[in-house]
Amino acid sequence: MLKPTTGISETVSDIVFRKIREDIISGTLAPGAKIKLEQAKERYSISVSSLREILSRLTTENLVMAEGQRGFEVSPASRKELAELADLRRVLETHAIALSFAAGNLEWEGRIVAAHHKLAAAEKKLLSGDASRTVDWVRYDWEFHQAIVSACDSATLMTTLSSVFDRFLRYHMLARSFRGQAVVDDHKLLFQLALKRDIAGAQAVVVSHIQSGVDHVLKSGRLA
Repeated sequence: MLKPTTGISETVSDIVFRKIREDIISGTLAPGAKIKLEQAKERYSISVSSLREILSRLTTENLVMAEGQRGFEVSPASRKELAELADLRRVLETHAIALSFAAGNLEWEGRIVAAHHKLAAAEKKLLSGDASRTVDWVRYDWEFHQAIVSACDSATLMTTLSSVFDRFLRYHMLARSFRGQAVVDDHKLLFQLALKRDIAGAQAVVVSHIQSGVDHVLKSGRLA
């Protein structure tokens, strides 16, 4: 979610794909919203034919639904999908933790330290009431979780986890509120367990962390 560009040359379609994807995950394009091609063409400055291709790509992540001849709409949000994404994230992330902790080296530890430093700084601002740091927190939250599993040596696992993480994050953006001190404490404990290479301990924290996220979204009352 809201990941910085890699520095690799991107095509216009790549840039628009990323922008529409971010708009869906952030809630700018709301669940169930119709995507009117003529309006979207002007908004994203791209041809209708390219826009159709991009939206078709987004259907593979279940972020967009094709309606046959009627066009496209943003996939709806539901309690069922939230539960499914939480289960899938638990399986993928705990597996990746086991692989990563077993293979991690000093460079891996350095990535975790750097990622947690940025995340903790953003969370401190949020706890002080500075909601302007929400976008930073969204990016740094993923970078921290990514750093922890980055030594798993599986590009397929990382790509799949990234997609699931973003779709799970969409529900948090719908809740429109920061989870507070509890999520900060989770990240601090996960950071400590990672540096100790405590696989079982870190897996337990992640499982609890994900369930707390589900509970937070449901308690927000913003999910029908």
